[in-house]
Amino acid sequence: MGWKELASVFLALHFAFMAYVLLGGFLAWKWPKAIWFHLPAIGWGIALIGFGLNCPLTYGQNWARGHAGEAPLTRGFVDTYIEGVLYPERFVHVAQAVLALIVLVSYVGFFVLRRRRARAQAVGVGQRVS
Repeated sequence: MGWKELASVFLALHFAFMAYVLLGGFLAWKWPKAIWFHLPAIGWGIALIGFGLNCPLTYGQNWARGHAGEAPLTRGFVDTYIEGVLYPERFVHVAQAVLALIVLVSYVGFFVLRRRRARAQAVGVGQRVS
C-alpha cells in the first residue's frame, strides 16, 4: 500500500467514525450492548468540538500525505471535507444542533425500547410464575 492510499484510508476512517458518532445510537436499538461503544465515541466527538482538539486521524492523514509528497491539510477534517461542502460555513451551529438532535433522538429511542423490553420481560416472567 502506498502513502496516498494510506492517506485515503485515514480519510475513509474519519468518515466512518463520524457516521458512527451520528448514527451509532440507532445501532443500539437492535444491539443494546452497542451503546457502551457509542458512549465513548460521543464523548470524543464532544471533546473535539468543545475543546477544539485535533483528531489523531487528521494527524495520521497528514503524516501519510507528507510521505506521499502532498501538503498537509491546512484545516481540520470537518473544516476541509464537511463545512462549506455539505452545508454553508455560516450554518455550523445549526448543523451541530441538528446532529446533536439526531443523536438525542437515537438515545431517547434506545431508552424507550429498553424500557419496553424490560416491561415485556417482567410481564413474561410474571405469567410463567403464576
